Amino acid sequence: MSPAYPPLKLLNRDASILAFNQRVLSLAQNVDYPLLERLRFLCIVSSNLDEFFEVRVAPHVDAMRANEQHGDITVHSFQTISNAAHALVEQQYQIFNNELMPALADQGVHLVSHCDRTAEQRRWVSRYFESSVRPLLVPVALDPSHPFPLVANKALNFIVLLGGDDAFGRSNNIAIVKVPRVLPRLIKLPKTLSDKQQKFVSLSSVIRAHLPSLFTGRDVLNFSQFRVTRHSDLAVDEDDVKNLRTALRKGLAHRNFGEAVRLEVSHGCDEKLAKLLLQQFDLPKESMYRVNGLVNLARLMQLADLAEGNHLKFKPFEPALSHQLQGNQSFFTRLKQGDVLIHQPYESFESVIDFLREAVNDPNVLSIQQTIYRTGSDPRMLKLLQEAVRRGKEVMAVVELKARFDEEANINWAEDLESVGAQVVYGVVGLKTHAKMLLVMRREGEGLKYYGHVSTGNYNPRTARLYTDVSMLTADPLITRDMEHLFRHIASQIKLPRLKKLLVAPFNLHRQMLAKIKSAETAAKAGKPTRIILKMNALTDEALVLALVKAGRAGVEVDLILRGACILPVDAAGLNGRIRVRSIIGRLLEHSRVFYFNIDGVENMWLASADWMNRNMMRRIEIAWPIDNAANRARILRECCQMSLDDNQDAWVLTADGSYLLAGAKTKGVTAAPAFSVQQHLIQQYTG
Repeated sequence: MSPAYPPLKLLNRDASILAFNQRVLSLAQNVDYPLLERLRFLCIVSSNLDEFFEVRVAPHVDAMRANEQHGDITVHSFQTISNAAHALVEQQYQIFNNELMPALADQGVHLVSHCDRTAEQRRWVSRYFESSVRPLLVPVALDPSHPFPLVANKALNFIVLLGGDDAFGRSNNIAIVKVPRVLPRLIKLPKTLSDKQQKFVSLSSVIRAHLPSLFTGRDVLNFSQFRVTRHSDLAVDEDDVKNLRTALRKGLAHRNFGEAVRLEVSHGCDEKLAKLLLQQFDLPKESMYRVNGLVNLARLMQLADLAEGNHLKFKPFEPALSHQLQGNQSFFTRLKQGDVLIHQPYESFESVIDFLREAVNDPNVLSIQQTIYRTGSDPRMLKLLQEAVRRGKEVMAVVELKARFDEEANINWAEDLESVGAQVVYGVVGLKTHAKMLLVMRREGEGLKYYGHVSTGNYNPRTARLYTDVSMLTADPLITRDMEHLFRHIASQIKLPRLKKLLVAPFNLHRQMLAKIKSAETAAKAGKPTRIILKMNALTDEALVLALVKAGRAGVEVDLILRGACILPVDAAGLNGRIRVRSIIGRLLEHSRVFYFNIDGVENMWLASADWMNRNMMRRIEIAWPIDNAANRARILRECCQMSLDDNQDAWVLTADGSYLLAGAKTKGVTAAPAFSVQQHLIQQYTG
């Protein structure tokens, strides 16, 4: 009889997301990283926090407003998240002000404030203001005929407290100045004014220095920068719209003006102005963030891009050609010999583009089908698909219009493909198509042959150099036929037949993973050796978490390699250390999904587009495909899993209290293992 355990108390998902950003922020303090790269990670945290507030925080703010005391989202949950976010932001600015900027100044890179500018620099800035900035500024003085302007999401503004009377003798004393988004947020001073160093000024500093000139005849008594973050998750009732693309375009126009969830102001913002802003946006005082420096550090990504100095940046590496490919060999010839793995970014994504290019140019290729989720700004794949249409091939693109914050780019892709005659479909109503698939049909002899590409990551050439993913080129007739069935299902809405190899959400992926965990549990109870290793971005599906905990209690050894959110408590009763959670946070963004099961010596492995989140399992079309080749399976197990478990430089370990501790942190009396970073090792292994 199994022992009775107390109800499982899951970790808070939102707190876990903030903890992930805490780990990213640690990279800004990593003295082994070049300075501009440390700054870049600081900026990434700001960008991540923007998305966190845009997507996750509105229900908590609503609960605070309503004084909600019961349920999962309450006043308490708002305060917990708020406290953690405030602490994170405060640490950000401490690192920025006290560590990064002084260190960059020592290297000759300066962000020069108004008070530190020389007379010549001030004159240059003044000329820049008059020629490029002032013409775009239209201060709005608040009065009954000029109410508080509609402030867009994440737009930077100044609020100004004025003394004296306006031109009509009225004493209205509040004005709003919108900072134009079309202007660069950082301006590099000429070399002649920089003393052989690199000196920059921020646009907000330029405007701040010239605020009095915008209000002739008035006194500027006080002012502050401010920025409002709004709830921005698009909600479209797909069952109630005739044209999803048109509905989303309309939705995008309103995204910038959703419910306010966060207010950022300058550290010294006058209390009267702060109170006015909180009232204007109907926010509790805890939603206001006073920041000691530039409002919106994400914009400093420009400094990391503009500043020069190879020693201040990572040494670039050039991805290698997959060692399973030959440079001049036809993909179609090679794939008849077996599957080809590409471990990005150590191996080049260019091979995928080359595969598509060969398919476009091959007269025997009859059709190309591809899913589009996030593609980035590189137009090559789009142009290749358009060229395929011009060459008379059948082209079908499944374009996911609801890819968050990429909606407009994907709409443009859809329209560009349709303009040349490609067939474009938008997936299944109510589901996002998150699967990554490219399928080529080729005439060979008297029959047809299918060739496919499946991936854990997006068809985005830029992120393919920054994210770790595993993709596979294959001519496996069972996998490619499953892909053909799935494409047909998405386009035609016909019933999906029983597939031979692919697992597909929302149909059987969740069920099959639960069944596999159950098999491991049963084997462990029978005294057989069992091991589960899962690598993914996030684990937040409660059913899968409960199944893993149950398996761990039965004796299954479980290692979870999770970059982001995790709700599984490793200290749950009965686990006794059998479930271990670690997070790799390094130079590259870990993005591959690997599901490995070893049950009594029998190995099964799947690669997947899906994380173990409820949305991935139930509200998206996702795929997982098996790795049947033993050599390929061993390679993935070694490079994606075992090396991550051996990492003691970039790895963080989830502890019993829900916090994360660096895996390489020194323990008294314990000899430290040799330093090992999985990312650095693979960069060296593949690129030399």
